[in-house]
Amino acid sequence: MSSANFVLTLSCIDRPGIVAAVTTELAGLNANIAESNQFWDKETGRFFMRIAFTAPDGLSREAIENALKSPIARFDMQTALSDESIRKRIVIMVSKFDHTLLHLLYQIRVGWLNADVAAIVSNHEEARKIAEDAGIPYHYLPVTKETKADQEAKVLEIVRDSGADLVVLARYMQVLSDKLSTRLFGQVINIHHSFLPSFKGAKPYHQAHERGVKIIGATAHYVTPDLDEGPIIEQETARVTHALSADDLVAAGRDIESRVLARAVKFHLENRVMLNGRKTVVFG
Repeated sequence: MSSANFVLTLSCIDRPGIVAAVTTELAGLNANIAESNQFWDKETGRFFMRIAFTAPDGLSREAIENALKSPIARFDMQTALSDESIRKRIVIMVSKFDHTLLHLLYQIRVGWLNADVAAIVSNHEEARKIAEDAGIPYHYLPVTKETKADQEAKVLEIVRDSGADLVVLARYMQVLSDKLSTRLFGQVINIHHSFLPSFKGAKPYHQAHERGVKIIGATAHYVTPDLDEGPIIEQETARVTHALSADDLVAAGRDIESRVLARAVKFHLENRVMLNGRKTVVFG
């Protein structure tokens, strides 16, 4: 018998019976649970859960939602149901550094990331050939202080018209306005070229070299109006030594940034990230 794959995520105040209530309804639909993760945040008292399940062929999304209405109301749950047969679409924004962009495109091409790139947006022309070679629409949108509002309005239009589920800032070296950050909250992932919160600003690896650091890293996080302080999704570090030059650190950093951003995007696409105030719950 053929089947359809779904992912249900939920959060609510922790109480006995939550798991039983949800899984009983799914069993009643003859759905089969393929993966289940849960977390109780003792500090806030909230419960988080992700359930990946298969449903019999012909069982509609509406039928599943109707079956879950009772436990959702009973436990006052916040839920999201994702049909995994629908391939997600992303918009990638980039400036001059293209390493994270290229890594994302490669991971999509080999199937590790299950998504389609709806558009590449840049405030420079350097990445145009990459987009053209990949057959992806390229939007050159230069930006200045005076044109920022108009430029971001065009960005938002591209996101809407393309039906994008996620915007990825792949070393896009412009700060999004508070308005756009708020409008797309939870839908924009940025890669920060340092292990937050250290060495913010320009040339972080050169700052690290000057300070003689022994660990470098990168941080992928959701974008909020608070610069580089959005909920963190993924981080990675690498040990370095005094023998490495600033350029060596930059090279090592490029690799880390590419991996961290790709993993964060994958977690998001697979509905493994749940917002928990200023933090995230990530079911890896």
